[in-house]
Amino acid sequence: MDLPPAEVFAHCLDDEGLARLRSMLDSGRYEVRAPEEAALLVVAWLLRAGEGAAAAGLIEELRPHAHEVRFAPRPAELPSPGAELVHRRTVGEAAALLMRRGPAPAVEAQREALTVWRPYEDELLAHWRREDAQGPEWTADGFVLLERYRSLAAAHTRCTGHRDPKSNSAILRGALEEAVAGRAPAPRAAGLLRHAVDSMAAKREKARQPYRERPGHHEAAALVLRRLSAHPVDRGLPQEAVEALLGPVAAEESRESGLPAGTVIPPSVREIAGGVLDAPLEVLLERGAIPSAEVLAELAHRVIATYNARDYADASLRTLIAAVYRASRARYVGYWIPAPHVVVSELPWVRAVDRWHRLEPAERARATLTRLAETSLGAFPGTGLPVTLVNALSPLAGPAELPTRLLVEPFAHDFSGAASPLLLDAAWHAAELLRGTVYERYFGIDFAAVRDMAETGDVEGFARLCADRAGRPLLVPQPAHWRARPALTRDPAVIEQARILTTFNLATLVREAGVDPGPGWAALARGAFTEATGRAATAKRSARAWRHLLFHLSLCEPAEQTLVLAWIDAEAARLPPRAAARIALPLAQLRVVA
Repeated sequence: MDLPPAEVFAHCLDDEGLARLRSMLDSGRYEVRAPEEAALLVVAWLLRAGEGAAAAGLIEELRPHAHEVRFAPRPAELPSPGAELVHRRTVGEAAALLMRRGPAPAVEAQREALTVWRPYEDELLAHWRREDAQGPEWTADGFVLLERYRSLAAAHTRCTGHRDPKSNSAILRGALEEAVAGRAPAPRAAGLLRHAVDSMAAKREKARQPYRERPGHHEAAALVLRRLSAHPVDRGLPQEAVEALLGPVAAEESRESGLPAGTVIPPSVREIAGGVLDAPLEVLLERGAIPSAEVLAELAHRVIATYNARDYADASLRTLIAAVYRASRARYVGYWIPAPHVVVSELPWVRAVDRWHRLEPAERARATLTRLAETSLGAFPGTGLPVTLVNALSPLAGPAELPTRLLVEPFAHDFSGAASPLLLDAAWHAAELLRGTVYERYFGIDFAAVRDMAETGDVEGFARLCADRAGRPLLVPQPAHWRARPALTRDPAVIEQARILTTFNLATLVREAGVDPGPGWAALARGAFTEATGRAATAKRSARAWRHLLFHLSLCEPAEQTLVLAWIDAEAARLPPRAAARIALPLAQLRVVA
């Protein structure tokens, strides 16, 4: 049972408690469930670093809240993950997904057909082809076959094909019932029987791979779920543990689960369970564990934790600060800071160790924002920055001291209809960056006029421009007794025009945060073209990737542009007919404006 927070606070500050905290720092075996639970670990770190005055000041800042807030960590059996590690799912999240993996009706029906009814039909066919047909022993065996059919039909109900009176097996079974009852078949029934026997025999004489029964995915999921139960639910796992988690079925597991020993875990289950791998972000991207920019956005809070913590001078401090950032996602009390949404870097115990970070707070936030944006663009050049990722980056703009806030959706107030002034800021940066480029010519934008709108604050004029470019009304009619809603929040075509005119923060980040992806803009343009023409590209995804292709291409040097366009022409000539038809018109327009 946990002690009251005040007793925990006092105990951690005596000699025994401080020794225990120092041991936790060295081993990393502690758990920080909320940011404030790391405060006394920071005190212990400061004392060990010889910063007694800083430690005393932090203690006095925490003391008024010690009666209601727990400032101490909890012991853990495993070390805290390193500051450079990130995972897509915790063990608990993976377990929850695996628990929902039930049997697939269509797959289980097919399995029943192949493992129950096909062997029975083979026996039924063999029975009719016996040399002693109609003899006493044949009749007795036929009676047994019919009884077994009734028991199988009662126990296995997924397949219904055997109940079809016109099926070959039903004809053989009906004829057998008549023979067992001692009744001679009618001439037509005898003809149907001969045809059914010949037809089934011909099919089985064809060369075919023997069916090898494989366990259902839900059975493999249950096995992996049992393996996961041995690990803490609130963290990822190292490479060795993940390899054991996804390994083939062992002999002992086979006896317990009924799965054949050596059975390989199917890909769909491996994809879920493999998401618990703790590794650097670059490794996860390389392995395909993060398949899209949207998934990267889901992990943004964990990635931001690694980026903020990796530049501290001391390894134990890096691990500790990373734990603070990870815990901030779960809960934050914040009695001591009046702001309703507290930035982790403003917490007293994080500020107390600022001097051991290689960067100033503003530089740190800017570096984090820039790294994450560059990572997303480099890994998913045709997606850019999805809405969810912009929402994660937006809180960093203030601490990074960017002159311009990031544009977030919705682009207008849904009830008042007022367009967001952030549209003008993003459009101004787009006009400054892209005026006179392929991007401006392809989309037919007058960036000089857009810049004038932004400088005069004509946000309503900008909203009207988006609607006019989409050929839609500025307000979307609603049912009776409802006010019309702004097209900037309701009409996808108008929203897309706003994204085109503003580049949805790409120009802002290039100009204000210095975003410059490592692969280079030419490589990103090629990647965007590949996404636009890939098999999985829907019309919407293809249009989005094409927009990003034009942005990346516009930032290339003229010589690079020429090479990229030549590469695009060569790749387009090799596309399948359907993909080639989809991009024929956009590609022709690109050739004209380029």
